Amino acid sequence: MSASGQPIDREDEPQAPTSAGNRRAIRSFVTRAGRISPAQQRAIDTMRHSHCIAYSSAPLDFAAVFERVAPTVLEIGFGMGAATAEIASARPDVDFIGVEVHVPGIGALLKLIAEHGIANLRIVEHDAVEVVRQMIPAASLAGVHIFFPDPWHKARHHKRRLLNPAIVSLLASRLTHGGYLHCATDWEHYADQML
Repeated sequence: MSASGQPIDREDEPQAPTSAGNRRAIRSFVTRAGRISPAQQRAIDTMRHSHCIAYSSAPLDFAAVFERVAPTVLEIGFGMGAATAEIASARPDVDFIGVEVHVPGIGALLKLIAEHGIANLRIVEHDAVEVVRQMIPAASLAGVHIFFPDPWHKARHHKRRLLNPAIVSLLASRLTHGGYLHCATDWEHYADQML
């Protein structure tokens, strides 16, 4: 609370300097606390080793991760994973990497992977921008899916929106010739910005 008794908006506070003296990057997400169901926790405990990829500053070798050569699609922010699991199940000839920071969602998707025997899907639990910069080789993706990213609807929060010219340029550099970026939102202003 501020001295006037009003709540402090922590999202608008200055970012803490990093060890190099630079400001920490503005994040497009806030890690939400969420209750993990026992089934989600079991899925995390039993499947994390086989279906999750640890964040690294080294580029991924997709053929080594999936033990085959196939087109690879990156999904940023899969939420609870229902659409991701359905798309991966419907396209067994394509490999999918989902990036998410919401742990209950990771557990839910791992549970769906187990229930449906989905072999062409892996998960990275980390900031998607850092994953794209460090782990995704240039010209390696057949596509990128970004479905309903946080619209950060208040004008003062628009700087936090995931899709902006710099990120779209970064994503484009990771697409193969003919690759695609598929985005969806239900906020008209954000749709205009995306276009």
